Amino acid sequence: MFGACTFNFWHFSLLYLSLFALSQMEVDELMCLPRLPRVAVCGGTHGNELSGVYLVRELLKVEKKAVEEEEEPVSVMIVLSNPRATQQCHRYVDTDLNRCFTHATLNGPISDTDPYEIIRSRELNALLGPKGSRQAVDLVCDLHNTTANMGMCFITYSDCDWICLHIFRHLQKEIPDIPMRFIHFDVSNKESYSLDSVGKHGFAMEIGPQPHGVVRSNIYTAMKGGVQHMLDWVRLFNSGAIFRGGFVDVFTMVKHIDYPRDSVTHNITAAIHPHLQVRPEMYFYLQCLKTEPSCVEL
Repeated sequence: MFGACTFNFWHFSLLYLSLFALSQMEVDELMCLPRLPRVAVCGGTHGNELSGVYLVRELLKVEKKAVEEEEEPVSVMIVLSNPRATQQCHRYVDTDLNRCFTHATLNGPISDTDPYEIIRSRELNALLGPKGSRQAVDLVCDLHNTTANMGMCFITYSDCDWICLHIFRHLQKEIPDIPMRFIHFDVSNKESYSLDSVGKHGFAMEIGPQPHGVVRSNIYTAMKGGVQHMLDWVRLFNSGAIFRGGFVDVFTMVKHIDYPRDSVTHNITAAIHPHLQVRPEMYFYLQCLKTEPSCVEL
């Protein structure tokens, strides 16, 4: 259980956390959290996941007009993460950009022969970070698509980041017709590898099903609504609005389960059973539980 209320105090917002005590009684704990004056919305980290690409392009068009019309309580930075891969409509050019943000990769030696995405990760770290520093942006929302029928997912490296949990719960309330899940990868900050780990707070917003290289209107609309509601929550948080606590189910990655493979060629020898193929709960059954998937032989 988490959350409760926020209000401004100089440069901070105060967040009451409703904790479920061992005595089964609720107690309120006061937590002081900084406001979120700088937010980054990133798309095209994978160049063939087009909802984020097209949404970022749209947001870039309206960004200048919004700044001219009114002074926002939050500065929103719109970033096209991997322009070369986006231009080619490929997931990446040389290597997966969303695996290039570990501490070792960002701080290792660099040369002219490095893959494009390694160089680009350094540029993004300079723009949004540096990772782990006080200068890093306050919140990174990185937009992704998946072919899995999983609805909308928040993917984070913390299961106790009150900012991300409150944003997730806000979206659950505002978009009740879309199934949503909060997925936690138990990885340290130094080993966290994705773009969203550069900010003080961060999450990937992943929505499916959508084939790669395609834009589905319902998926694009869901992503656009998710980003709008996320920014609305940040504005409310910065202005001192009150938020009530509540429960969020958090799915933690336990292990990866591979498909059955041929012992000699290592080729996949089975596929997901047709009765399970498009069921959204099957995705989490495979991803989050210690159990073998149901397959049919090829």
